Amino acid sequence: MIDYSKFPGLDGVYLEDSYVLEIIETETKVAFRLDAVLTPESPAYHPPHPGEHYCYESAELVFADVTDVQWIRRSGQRFTDATGEEDLGNIDILEEEGNGFVVEGDWGRVRIVGSQPAVKLVT
Repeated sequence: MIDYSKFPGLDGVYLEDSYVLEIIETETKVAFRLDAVLTPESPAYHPPHPGEHYCYESAELVFADVTDVQWIRRSGQRFTDATGEEDLGNIDILEEEGNGFVVEGDWGRVRIVGSQPAVKLVT
């Protein structure tokens, strides 16, 4: 479970049921490209489309100003949904640890030292 009160940049999103589509790493940033579940607190929220349980929108969970990335476990496993689209699973854990953050899901477990994470909608 993620304690969203510790992460103000995550207002209006529910990561545990969002789907990770890709993980992008650069020298100074780690971004999880998501099919993100938006909650009614998000200004972009809309009622779920027919056949969907949640409001989904394209987004990125971004860790900026990254100075260190340590992969503890990494998996290339992919999942296929009923429509045939592939994803890497969800984000099950996001927590502060020392001077960084630990993020974990079916895709692996990574420790990131950088600024607070924020979700940005992708248009």
